[in-house]
Amino acid sequence: MNKRQKVILIEFITVMLVTAVAVVAMINVKDWVNRSEAMRAMKQLSERVREHRKVYGSIPPESYVDNIKESLEGYVRLGNLQYRARWIDFESTADEILAYAERNHPSSLLKDGFVVLRLDGRVEWMGKQEFEKILALQQSREEIEILQK
Repeated sequence: MNKRQKVILIEFITVMLVTAVAVVAMINVKDWVNRSEAMRAMKQLSERVREHRKVYGSIPPESYVDNIKESLEGYVRLGNLQYRARWIDFESTADEILAYAERNHPSSLLKDGFVVLRLDGRVEWMGKQEFEKILALQQSREEIEILQK
């Protein structure tokens, strides 16, 4: 192999590596943006729930959330939103999970998890294991049976 062929080969390998790194970075940026948009939509839902509580003194029913969820910016990034209002009662604490949506990142460096809305209005990201552990402590047997159907 002469000198010119070696230079061409090195340049080709360099371009391929840079391209591969750029593709991986773009996939991760896309997943990060999707997760950020899901968090933003959940924060907007939190604000609407807080407004409803201020006016009516209770959390809104699931029908209210079904009617407004498509007007939330970034709602499509939430995916399958689970709203747990029917399982919240007067004994529920501020840490109770009011709504959640699972976010999977199969091709990313980001870990899978859940966007969670707490009863006190906090919105947070939780890893799968932590979320499943907390939700299991908060769910009643009836809720689990209904979700399995």
